[in-house]
Amino acid sequence: MQKRLIYICYLLCYVLLMSACDKSSDKPAIGVLLPVNFPEPVYNLAANPVSWDGFQLGKSLFYDPILSKDNSVSCGSCHIATSAFTQHGHTVSHGINDQLGKRNSLSLVNLAWGKDFFWDGGVHNFDLVAFNPIQNPVEMDETVANVIVKLQQISAYKQQFKAAFGSEEITTQTFTKALSQFMLCMVSANSKYDQYVRKENNITLTTDELDGLALVKAKCSNCHATDLFTDGSFRNNGLSSSFEKDMGRYNVTLMPEDMGKFKVPTLRNLTYSTPYMHDGRFTTLEQVLNHYSSGVKATATLDSTLLNNGTTGIALSDGEKQHIIAFLKTLDDESFIRDKRFQEE
Repeated sequence: MQKRLIYICYLLCYVLLMSACDKSSDKPAIGVLLPVNFPEPVYNLAANPVSWDGFQLGKSLFYDPILSKDNSVSCGSCHIATSAFTQHGHTVSHGINDQLGKRNSLSLVNLAWGKDFFWDGGVHNFDLVAFNPIQNPVEMDETVANVIVKLQQISAYKQQFKAAFGSEEITTQTFTKALSQFMLCMVSANSKYDQYVRKENNITLTTDELDGLALVKAKCSNCHATDLFTDGSFRNNGLSSSFEKDMGRYNVTLMPEDMGKFKVPTLRNLTYSTPYMHDGRFTTLEQVLNHYSSGVKATATLDSTLLNNGTTGIALSDGEKQHIIAFLKTLDDESFIRDKRFQEE
């Protein structure tokens, strides 16, 4: 508890200092929001302090298709702000030359609290997240080295890098740190539920929503834990009886026990982030809950939470499903979805 209070005091001092600096330079204050109902972040924020110039540079890079080989695909092509930074309407992501990937775009919210990134956890350092899509032949089909070369030829970018990092020189480190600064600020924590647990604005939950909250805590919180609504783990949730199309975490670890396991996604902003699951197979929350109640397929690596005395799945009545859906909608953060700071200009 003492450590937590010291951490909060340190961050408060940092925010006040940054606000003073921003005020003196007539630049808006910006930083990584740290909600009191969230655990401590994993990312070392002190190692990459967010500035307005760094944020704006990261935003420019995020929405610039120059990151792709033929200048046609940006990060924002597959991570759309108004869809909670997913690609709404696409079962799987579309990349360069309209190629289809194997997986649905994960939401980019609350990444400061993540440890292993992407559906298979193949990237462990958040600052290196951009390498994956840039170098993937189906997504951007480019190299980071060549992206740096292209950026160095644009005077506007040289000026932005100088403002953010003190030098016109564009390096892999400053490139990735700028992108990180933008994405780290994508904190979604102002939903109806958040205001309820923080006792803000006299917000209350309906009986159906409270019943749904109780059900989520009782039947879903082993995986969708804390107010992040994910424990960041990798699990086989019984979607498939075989894994020829996508072996999931096994592709990273080569451990048989990881076959068919994928990252547990957050439950936040589900209204905006359809379709669901790593392959986008479900388009409604009803379909998701029907899977867990009656569609789970037993395999050697099926998560133990979905096994009960020889049966698979989670027992849910139709009424319980509707209560859960009512609660899940309280996790929608409309203010985040509409935040112009994150939207393409």
